[in-house]
Amino acid sequence: MRHVHGRARRARAVLAAVLTWAGLLTGAAGCTSGGLSGLGTLGKPPTPEHVISISPDDGSKGVRPDETLSVRVPGGRLESVDVVKSQDAQETPVPGRISADGRRWTPDDKKLALAAEYTVHAVARDSDGRRSARHATFTTYVPEERFIAYVTPENRATVGTGMIVSLEFNREIDNRAAVERAVHVSAKPAVEIRPHWFGKGRLDFRPEKYWSPGTQVTVALRLRDVEGAPGVYGVQYKTVTFTVGRSQYSLVDAAEHTMEVSRDGELLGTVPISAGAPKTTTYNGKMVVTEMHEMTRMNGATVGFRKPDGKSEYDIPDVPHAMRLTDSGTFLHGNYWSPADVFGRTNVSHGCVGLRDVKGGSSDTPAGWFFDRTLVGDVVEIVNSKDDVVAPDNGLGGWNMGWNAWKAGSAVK
Repeated sequence: MRHVHGRARRARAVLAAVLTWAGLLTGAAGCTSGGLSGLGTLGKPPTPEHVISISPDDGSKGVRPDETLSVRVPGGRLESVDVVKSQDAQETPVPGRISADGRRWTPDDKKLALAAEYTVHAVARDSDGRRSARHATFTTYVPEERFIAYVTPENRATVGTGMIVSLEFNREIDNRAAVERAVHVSAKPAVEIRPHWFGKGRLDFRPEKYWSPGTQVTVALRLRDVEGAPGVYGVQYKTVTFTVGRSQYSLVDAAEHTMEVSRDGELLGTVPISAGAPKTTTYNGKMVVTEMHEMTRMNGATVGFRKPDGKSEYDIPDVPHAMRLTDSGTFLHGNYWSPADVFGRTNVSHGCVGLRDVKGGSSDTPAGWFFDRTLVGDVVEIVNSKDDVVAPDNGLGGWNMGWNAWKAGSAVK
């Protein structure tokens, strides 16, 4: 299987609530992030009147400050809406309220901030009481003469030992050396940390090996007045800090249909899994958990899985315990629609790794057990799949690049 390459998404552990995101589902005929041969047991995909409408549209860029931010449902009621604004490497919740009839959410402050990224998470129940979730992000207008960096991980986070510091710039950087010199990443205890550019829009930092538990990492952005491109200057002078938590590493063997979960060098347990089917295999290689969602929506059409009539192969509004591994849509997630005997025996997904779960999710299932023990930044390595090794810039896949090659990606010679 070939996944669609996309822009790196930042970790949202603080928002590990229900939300939606396009990805590959592990299903009976494919991942949920894959396909779903058992779709008939779920009923027909939600019709348009059940869809949560978010404005501005998901993926919008350059949204003007006077445009209206709203969340609406044509039927049923909104259950919850969480909106976060990321600006100058800091995240703050956006206060708002749901109307008395439950059909609309609006922010208290009607004006959008400049040079910010907004993330919207909404959950609703339709007239029959069924829950659906939706997720959207958009970025607002940045004045032409400025550039900013969106930072992963978020400020004050506690992360796994595989976390890579990743800066996404809102526009291409021509003077990469000047920008690189203006970003300082340090650690206590000290360790060598080196940068690597992926094109002109992304700059990542990591040590040679995984971080040691307990490490305190500081990311100092000193981009204000730095000329990143002719006539384009940075505006940020901010500091982001995060802490490395315990060490957890999970090894998925696609041929054996198992996942071994180790904590601080000791085996916690072995979990039966289902990986990508022969025609839609799972990537090999080291991947890092970048998002965690108790529930998310997954729609195959967003990653190219369509039926001959153009409709999506699957559209699941309530995938439980979903953990993103790549930008292109690889997830490790709960699966309640496939028969229990699939796990540990057969690979049936469209590229994701599925764990047995129940509808609505439960801590007593393999998926719930793993979700409750996982941090954003934990490493999941997949072996023995008949696919390529995941690209270093697909999610936080930089651990698949050798140290010398990584250091060669610096713009400062």
